[in-house]
Amino acid sequence: MPSVKLSRDEFERHYRSRFTDPAFQPLHREIDAIVAAAWDAYSHSRKAPRTRQAGPGFSDPTYDIAVDWLAARQAILEAQRRHDSADEPPRILVINGSPRSEHTCPSEMSKTWRLVKLTEPCLRRMGIAVDILDLSRLTSEFGKQIHPCKACVATAMPLCHWPCSCYPNYSLGQTDDWMNEIYPLWVAAHGILIITPVHWYHAPAALKAMIDRLVCADGGNPDPSSTHGKRADEAKVLELKGWSYPRHLAGRHFGVVVHGDSVGAETLRRSLSDWLTDMCLISSGRAGEVDGYLGYMEPYATSHRALDKDTAFQQEVVNAAKALGNAVKLARAGKLENPGAGIDDPNPK
Repeated sequence: MPSVKLSRDEFERHYRSRFTDPAFQPLHREIDAIVAAAWDAYSHSRKAPRTRQAGPGFSDPTYDIAVDWLAARQAILEAQRRHDSADEPPRILVINGSPRSEHTCPSEMSKTWRLVKLTEPCLRRMGIAVDILDLSRLTSEFGKQIHPCKACVATAMPLCHWPCSCYPNYSLGQTDDWMNEIYPLWVAAHGILIITPVHWYHAPAALKAMIDRLVCADGGNPDPSSTHGKRADEAKVLELKGWSYPRHLAGRHFGVVVHGDSVGAETLRRSLSDWLTDMCLISSGRAGEVDGYLGYMEPYATSHRALDKDTAFQQEVVNAAKALGNAVKLARAGKLENPGAGIDDPNPK
């Protein structure tokens, strides 16, 4: 593929563009120094400038692993401990899949957020701890990003590390990645409830970015030292020996609510359900999977009014939360078994 390496002049032009605001003009000397340091990191490809030896428990204890990755791994291990502890309350992660927010364009709260907030008191009354992941923060909060998946898994599954080791990449300026905070939210949860609009028959970009970056939770390699980072040749050898495809989120229950205004809600609901099922999460049943339309083929300008009037759809959303809450509580009490438990998948890819 064509080289993407920038010359010094091209790099500086791109890097300086972030200082366009006239407020930076008195700081030109400081900016010169920052640009020079950034060029040094870029030209020497210092993806992870802070590392330490992996230590005990890794295939190669002497391999230098990024400190950022080790911190993300520790957060996941702690989240798994909370998930497994009988002393912890049942926990559900409710995800707002809409990018809309009144805190930036379009200066109006999303209907999805309103639906999310309908579920929260219902779940809390059931004695369930609730975490809310609001993906609209990607469009409204400074520095919040989910960088694209680099598709390491398509080279070899063991090259896809759990958690993702592609980011941060300091040399390319690929920092402020949110996923290291998102992974523990999924791991700690006993149930996942995704509430989202449909955008052009598909998941909104923010939701799809998170979905893609969760590929490492489904068969990903928890030991980067086994591939010495991103050594494709070593990863291929591991996969060809027989990879176990560990399902890091298996056994959690899920619910899905998809709303639209004219087309695509059922298609996206099915797609999300298929994706979650592929990761070995368990559906909370018919009541837990909802799709529908708010103000079908009516003006966008009256869509909030349409939601106000559609009390039946509001109740369907609450019912989805109740169904998921019931599934989580029954499973935690040992009264709801996974019928697929103990069955080997002959094609785990």
